[in-house]
Amino acid sequence: MTDQSKITGPGAGHSLFDRDEDVWGADHLRAAPVPAELARPVNRPAPKRPAPQVASPAVQVSPRAVAAAVADVVTPEVADLTPVHLSGHIEPIAREQLQRAGLIQPEGQVTGLLEEFRIVKRQVLNAVRKAREAGKGARAQRVLVSSPLPSEGKTFCAANLALAMAAEKDSEVLLVDADFAKPSILSTFGLPSGPGLMDVLANPDIRLEDCIIETDIPGLLVLPAGNQTNSDSEFLASARTVQVLDRLTADAPNRIVIFDSPPALAASPAAELARHVGQVIVVTRADRTGQSALEDALTLLSACPDIKLLLNAAHFSPSGRRFGTYYGQED
Repeated sequence: MTDQSKITGPGAGHSLFDRDEDVWGADHLRAAPVPAELARPVNRPAPKRPAPQVASPAVQVSPRAVAAAVADVVTPEVADLTPVHLSGHIEPIAREQLQRAGLIQPEGQVTGLLEEFRIVKRQVLNAVRKAREAGKGARAQRVLVSSPLPSEGKTFCAANLALAMAAEKDSEVLLVDADFAKPSILSTFGLPSGPGLMDVLANPDIRLEDCIIETDIPGLLVLPAGNQTNSDSEFLASARTVQVLDRLTADAPNRIVIFDSPPALAASPAAELARHVGQVIVVTRADRTGQSALEDALTLLSACPDIKLLLNAAHFSPSGRRFGTYYGQED
């Protein structure tokens, strides 16, 4: 076993495997022969042969036919963007109605309430500007005001925000009553009843121009809710809604549209409208709104990417801020 001398004779210079093959042969290690064609399995279907490719004849399409085909697929949302031409008829707003409702007085002194909504409107306008710079289009000019439940102050906040925004020098505001089941904007402002947004959505023969009310407050327009219907959510989900809403700001880049919607947990139109606006303001009442209700409302309104919270009826400020006292007024 320890002999290190060179191997001589047959197999010298070969490996152990080579010498083993010389002695014993390697036929038993060779692979079995494979037939050129295997038998087809009896339990499997024969593979499908691809259908022969037949060259289709070239079809000549005229430019006129192409244009007609393109016209057929144009969506109704962009079919009509005619600007809204107002009639010029001015309706006065009852100032005593504003005072009774505790709203901002357009020609009155600066109050704490006005200052609070000046801060709110500045945040809203900054968000509008950023959304337009980001290419959000007409949707950037739309603001939805809602609340989780009734009696939390969403109409109060929507009306005051519109009044504060109407005082802007470079923009105007259109306040839309979108609480179709319980509209209150016209009575709050002391305006006459008439057709509104739901009538325009339900009947194409009703002109949007004939529904918008120009008020004697410079920069403030009002669009009523219109006649009640049991299909308000279905009308809002239709393609016509996009077209109508786009017309509200067509050729009016400085017009802000504020929707006073129903409470999110009480009626479905709020969630539908959230799909068409650039930002949502959810009004919560300090002494009433519960956390679970707020969370559910935020979920329903989440179709809008920009949701802000507005705390209403808060009588305590940690910083001691009281705007009215600075101007000699207290609310």
